[in-house]
Amino acid sequence: MCQLLGMNCNNPAEITFSFEGFSARGGLTDEHKDGWGIAFYHGSGCRLFTDHLSSITSPLAEMIKRNPIKSCNVIAHIRKATQGTIILENNHPFMRELWGRYWIFAHNGDLKNFHPELQGLYHPVGETDSEWAFCYLMEGLRTRFPDASAQTIPESDVLFDAITDITREIASHGVFNFMLSNGDALFAHCSTNLHYVVREYPFSTAALIDCDKSIDFSQFNKPDDKIAVIATKPLTSDEAWSAFHPGELKMFLAGHPAKGILVPVAISEPVPEMV
Repeated sequence: MCQLLGMNCNNPAEITFSFEGFSARGGLTDEHKDGWGIAFYHGSGCRLFTDHLSSITSPLAEMIKRNPIKSCNVIAHIRKATQGTIILENNHPFMRELWGRYWIFAHNGDLKNFHPELQGLYHPVGETDSEWAFCYLMEGLRTRFPDASAQTIPESDVLFDAITDITREIASHGVFNFMLSNGDALFAHCSTNLHYVVREYPFSTAALIDCDKSIDFSQFNKPDDKIAVIATKPLTSDEAWSAFHPGELKMFLAGHPAKGILVPVAISEPVPEMV
C-alpha cells in the first residue's frame, strides 16, 4: 500500500527534513515507487506538486528537497498502486474546492465494492478508489451544510463530526487511512497504521530512519513553535512517536491533536472476483 505524510503547525515551517526520509521510501528503502505528490498551503492558496515517477528518481522531488517551502499545513503521499495505472492523474494528493477553500486529500488503503452514485458536483479524473472516496466525502460535506459559503464555513469541531460520519460509511468498504485538510485543520484517520509526533520547546535533535541525516530542531525553531508531523510509519529513531488506534480519527489544529474519536465500522463483505 501507499504511505502518507502530513504536517500541521501554529507557525509556517519547513517539512524538508521529514520529506527527505519519507521520499527515500519511494523506491530506495521501501517499494512505494508508483508516483508521489505533496501539497503546501499558503493562506487561501495551495501549491500542489505530483509526479508519476518514484520520489527517489523524480527531479521534482529533488527540487522540493533543495528549495524549502514554509507552510502551516502540508500533505504528502508516495504511491504503491493497488487500483489504477501509473499515470499522473492517479497520483495523490487530490485537490477540490469547497466553500471558497482548497481541500487536499491523500489515501492509503484499498476500498472494495466502492462505487457510490455521485451527484455531479465532483467527479474523479483518474481511476483510483481514493479519488472516488474524496469526491464522495466532498459531496457529503456540501450536502450536510447546504447553507455554508465562503463567509459562513462550519467550525472545525462541526466539520470533525461530519467527517466522522462520512468516514464511517467509506471505511466499511476496506482500508481507509487518509489525510484531509482545508488549510486550517488537518484531519487524519487510521485504519491500520498511522503515527504522529509533536515537536515543541524545548526542541531536541532527531535522526532519520531511512537516510543518514540528523537535525537539531532548536537551531531552526522559535520557542513558541509547535509542529505536529503525522506519518504512516515513524520517520525518526529517537523521537516519541504516538500510534493511532485502528479506527481513530484525529483533528490537528495549530500543531497539536485538538480532537480524536474512534470510528467503529462494520466491514462490508467483498464480492468474489470473477475468474
